[in-house]
Amino acid sequence: MLHRDIAWRAMSGYDLDAVFDIANRVHPGFFEAREVLAERQLLYRNGCYLLEVAEKPAGYVLSHPWTHGSLPALNALLGALPENADSFYVHDLALLPLTRGLGAAGHMVEALTKHAGAMGFASMSLVAVNGSIPFWQRQGFAAEERPELADKLQSYEADARYMTKALTGRLA
Repeated sequence: MLHRDIAWRAMSGYDLDAVFDIANRVHPGFFEAREVLAERQLLYRNGCYLLEVAEKPAGYVLSHPWTHGSLPALNALLGALPENADSFYVHDLALLPLTRGLGAAGHMVEALTKHAGAMGFASMSLVAVNGSIPFWQRQGFAAEERPELADKLQSYEADARYMTKALTGRLA
């Protein structure tokens, strides 16, 4: 990071109130219950981080193993991670406006990419919303047309796009 008082750290269960608050401020049109956010953190702690500015919560990321070409429904409990996971899914990367432009999101995507590669995943995937497609393209993601995902994508917003990033040279 460029600034000493800005840092990502592992998310704990104690952070979930702050995560829920940030989610509702950053994504007011994409409500997810606190239980949904908590479940993501419980299912895969190694993919959940909190961004702090001067030791105050200012952003978060929730990510976990998933299957390429599919995506979880918005505001739905997973129950468990898929046994045949072959992609690393970025469920949500949300930053309060005061942190934008500092490079925090790019640093986190770089760290998640390294983690996903080290864990042997062939790809990373996500749903881009809120005009974030250009950011994700700069991170190496590309929109992937998946007509079978149209209804789930529409539940986010009309402009939502399923995006992927190959980690092993080719996607399934």
